[in-house]
Amino acid sequence: MRLENFIKKCSSIAAGIVVFLLAFGIYMSLKGYVMNPDGSITLVQNAQASDKVGTDGKIAPNLLIPWGPQLGSNKAQVTIYEFSSFACYHCAQFQLKTLPKLQEKYIDKGLVRLIFDDFPLDKNSMQASLLAHCFSGNKFFRVADMLYEKQREWSSVSNPKDLFLKYAYLNGLRQEDAEKCLSDKEKAEEIMQIRQFGIANLGISGTPSFVISSVKGREIIYGAPNYETFDALIQKYLPEDKK
Repeated sequence: MRLENFIKKCSSIAAGIVVFLLAFGIYMSLKGYVMNPDGSITLVQNAQASDKVGTDGKIAPNLLIPWGPQLGSNKAQVTIYEFSSFACYHCAQFQLKTLPKLQEKYIDKGLVRLIFDDFPLDKNSMQASLLAHCFSGNKFFRVADMLYEKQREWSSVSNPKDLFLKYAYLNGLRQEDAEKCLSDKEKAEEIMQIRQFGIANLGISGTPSFVISSVKGREIIYGAPNYETFDALIQKYLPEDKK
C-alpha cells in the first residue's frame, strides 16, 4: 500500500513537471524563443529587418522605454530610442551612414541623445549584442560600428563565436572575459525583455525602429528614414530656440 501511494505521489509530481514545462515552452514561444532538448533557450526569428518607413504617434506619454547604452548628453532636448539588430542591413546603413551626420549636427552639440535598445532577430545577432555589451560608454558604439561593418562576415555563419572573440581581442578584451560576456545569461535575459517590450508596447515587428521623444511629444518610426527625413523629425521636436 505504501509503495502504491509512493508511486502515485511520484506520478503526480512528474505530471506537474510536464505541465509546467509545456506551459513554460508556450510562454517562451510567444516571446519569440524556443526550448532546446538540452534545456537551453534559443531566439527564433519572429521579427525581421524592415524595408518600410512609417510613423505612428500613439505612444503613452508616461510609458517608460528601456534605457540602453547612450550616445550624447543627459541634457539633450530630444531623445532618440533606437531598436536595432546587429544582423539587420538597414540598421547597419543607419548606424554607418545616417548616424554620423546626426551626431555631427545634433548629438555632439548636446541637442540630441541616442539610446540603443537591442532587438536581436536571430541567435547570431543575440550573440553580437552580448559581445557589444562587453564594452561601455563610447566604446560600445565603436564595437557596434565594427559589428555592422563586418555584418556579412559573421551573420551568415552557423557559429560566429571565433569571429566574435577576434573582434573582442581587436578591441582590447581578453578571450576569457569575452567568453564570459558571450555566455552572460542575465544580460541575455535583459535583452530578451527589451525586445519583448518593443513588441508588446510599441508594436515593433521589424528593425530598425525608432522613438523620438521630447517635451513636445513622442513619435515612433518604423524602418530607417534617410538623413533628410530624420533631420526634419528632429527639427519638429526641438525647442524653438534650439533650431
